[in-house]
Amino acid sequence: MNAALDLRPVVVTRAEAADGPLSRELRALGLTVLLWPAVSVTAGDSGALEAALGAVGSFDWIVFASRRAVAAVLERLPAAPARVRIAAIGRATAQVLRQRGWPVDLTPDEANAGALVAAFAARRTEADQGAKILYPASSRALPTLAAGLKALDFDVTQVEAYRTEAAVLDVGACRALIDRRAVGAVTFASPSAVIELRRALGADDFTRLLADARPVAIGRTTARELAQQGVTAVVSASATLESLALTALRTLQTTA
Repeated sequence: MNAALDLRPVVVTRAEAADGPLSRELRALGLTVLLWPAVSVTAGDSGALEAALGAVGSFDWIVFASRRAVAAVLERLPAAPARVRIAAIGRATAQVLRQRGWPVDLTPDEANAGALVAAFAARRTEADQGAKILYPASSRALPTLAAGLKALDFDVTQVEAYRTEAAVLDVGACRALIDRRAVGAVTFASPSAVIELRRALGADDFTRLLADARPVAIGRTTARELAQQGVTAVVSASATLESLALTALRTLQTTA
């Protein structure tokens, strides 16, 4: 890919360093990256997670909604527990598990919580009633997954695997680029990134930014959060960072 594409820079709002995975994907495509991490990810209160993993054999399923949850669990439980089935949202999350030798028994076609609930509903039998599910999640996990599984009569234990918080942005530098209309696209890999970027910039500057730069969302859940803020996003073809980067490139190319 031409490393000198004449396209405006792309903002990365996810929690990552300058050499993070999304930034690398974008640069490999010849794009200039602006790092505006709107959220930070830190270790959560590990007590509940460690207690649940200490009794992991009592669960029928472990459900993973992100690679960060996988990392938190595998740090404490390197080997897959016997006779516990594994479900994962998204190919990227499932791939990380398989690379570490964990089998993945259920992955929905679409990478969102509603699709995983539907996948459980499609395979559910009477024997599954009351089955115990361990759900290690972000501190800001949306209620969709746990509530959907509980509605199917599963016994869900949700524990904090990691904490998602607001990051400290150089808002003055961000606003200077918005004033210059120097941003081509803004990538969002989670609803939290949408919420926190809007909070950091303020509603007016957030609106100004996305009136000029194209918002690109990793999936429908993140796109819905943008829609709630009055913004229509381009949605990545699949919920992976590679696809998010490619979608940002194609979006810029069609608007150049």
